[in-house]
Amino acid sequence: MLGASGVSGVPGRAMSRPATSLTNDRTRELAADMKRLLPLARRLSKPKPGEWLYQVTEQGQTFSEYIAANPVIPSKARRTVYIQPLGRFASIQRQVVSKVAKFLGLYYGLDVKVLDSLGLSLIPAGARRIHPEWENMQLKTGYILDKLLLPRMPKDAFAYVALTTTDLWPGEEWNYVFGSASPRHRVGVLSLHRYGNPAAGEKEYRLCLLRTLKTAAHETGHMFSMPHCPSYRCIMNGSNGISEADRKPIALCPQCLAKVCWATRCRPAARYRKLIDFYHANGLGHQEASCRLALRALSCNTVATSPAK
Repeated sequence: MLGASGVSGVPGRAMSRPATSLTNDRTRELAADMKRLLPLARRLSKPKPGEWLYQVTEQGQTFSEYIAANPVIPSKARRTVYIQPLGRFASIQRQVVSKVAKFLGLYYGLDVKVLDSLGLSLIPAGARRIHPEWENMQLKTGYILDKLLLPRMPKDAFAYVALTTTDLWPGEEWNYVFGSASPRHRVGVLSLHRYGNPAAGEKEYRLCLLRTLKTAAHETGHMFSMPHCPSYRCIMNGSNGISEADRKPIALCPQCLAKVCWATRCRPAARYRKLIDFYHANGLGHQEASCRLALRALSCNTVATSPAK
């Protein structure tokens, strides 16, 4: 395999809300919003050789199944996402990190804080390697999650996510991954290494930013106990390589959006309005247009069909 968004561990119950059905006012409202947005969603096509779902069988999960699974969700005591820079960052790369922090706060309706950087000297030789073909250094994701992040996790953290500019690999037969997360422990790591040079120009900067935003949203989504989405084009799709990752949208499909809004108690329309402002300010026009279309769909029963961006 090449690499995508790896997941280790299983959901825990430490911060979960009692399981419920789609019968109370809040869940009925979200289910209705989901139905309004479904005409905009695009079903995934039959996977081609080399794509994630061609190699991995995933069952998916409905909104009602998610609630019944007693997922890990934020609580009053733990509702902050901590961003942990790891290693050296150029000035423009730090700008990307700052925008990722703002974006995650809007995307998941949580507080976000960026911590001081940790040095790569904290990662021992046994958790590094030089790729045998590409000859670039890679860091082992399992060590970062279990040995570096978990012991340092702030008490009020819902999630603790490391960002690095160094390539990542999870071991075994993998070549690399863009990111990895442990749903049980709510820690994750992602790398900017394969996302292009943001200093090469405005187009390259936006591409690097968009790719990083996608991976950050995906890995954080796993910390809400959300599995990969094998049904619709969705940020929670798995991806096996950069071309497949670029094809998936930054948006949550209606089903996964309902899960996030239930877990965070945010309203879909308010969430879309905040994301529209962010996308507009950062020159992400396709993403802004997609949010505007979704916002219109939430206000009426008939919408024009268009894929999420």
